[in-house]
Amino acid sequence: MKLASFRDGIGAVLGEAIVPLQPALDAACAAAGQPPELLPPTMLGLLEAGEAALVSAARAVAYAARPENAALRRPLASVALGAPLRPGKILGVGRNYADHAKEVGGPKLTAPRIFLKPTSSVCGPGSLVRIPRSVTKPDWEAELGVVIGRPAWRVSEGTALDHVAGYTVLNDLSAREFQFDQPLAMTSFAKGLDGFCPMGPWIVTADEVGEPWQLGLRCWLNGELVQEGNTRDLIFSVAALIAWLSRTMELQPGDVIATGTPAGSGHFRDPPRYLRPGDRLRMEVERVGVLEHGIGEPR
Repeated sequence: MKLASFRDGIGAVLGEAIVPLQPALDAACAAAGQPPELLPPTMLGLLEAGEAALVSAARAVAYAARPENAALRRPLASVALGAPLRPGKILGVGRNYADHAKEVGGPKLTAPRIFLKPTSSVCGPGSLVRIPRSVTKPDWEAELGVVIGRPAWRVSEGTALDHVAGYTVLNDLSAREFQFDQPLAMTSFAKGLDGFCPMGPWIVTADEVGEPWQLGLRCWLNGELVQEGNTRDLIFSVAALIAWLSRTMELQPGDVIATGTPAGSGHFRDPPRYLRPGDRLRMEVERVGVLEHGIGEPR
């Protein structure tokens, strides 16, 4: 399933249509002569409700997909998608692609380099991110986002993917002056400003994506291809990240891991290239989706 959030609640994307989950489930239950079931009204609530809620959501989508049930579907273009969820926590991973680690420099990592992005940094597809006027080096980073579906505490790499609900696309925007121009790096602050985590357009469930070992990533800035990579080049795989993080922090349903970005972000170009008002970004992760957003006027 492709699970999405919009003004009226949560739904699933079917081609060029979206299925609001609760009305579709109501109709499915009524058609089967069964008592109604209630789904949580938010994506975070749906994930926290566990496997049974996702099974009910899948049942609703299957019923709405029938040709005779077109009334349960709405044109996707008629709704404004928001960020697919408001995570409990967003855990970012720095320098996790070999080519990006090379362009950044520094010692070889023997463990993941983790930073935090607050929930207030999240915005949805189509957003216009307004960079603070005081920020002079705003940069982009296209990333695969991993959405946790089951609590993970001290899990092994072999079982780590059992705890994944699905995947999304995100842009780990960064104010590079706070990351690189300070006596002590303020990485979480540089990456945690308001709107600095565009995310979406939906969550694709893990069963639909399959193994995340070889997913292509690409990023276009104003139509120019500026980043291209593949998750096969991750230094620490998705499973390794979940296992490592869960050694000291319990991952909860709805938490998001931003797995890192390939080479090509603006700060490391010669000359450096930073985002400006009017810029348009398009980020694609294979089998997951395309996230598009813009840069608005400074605030």
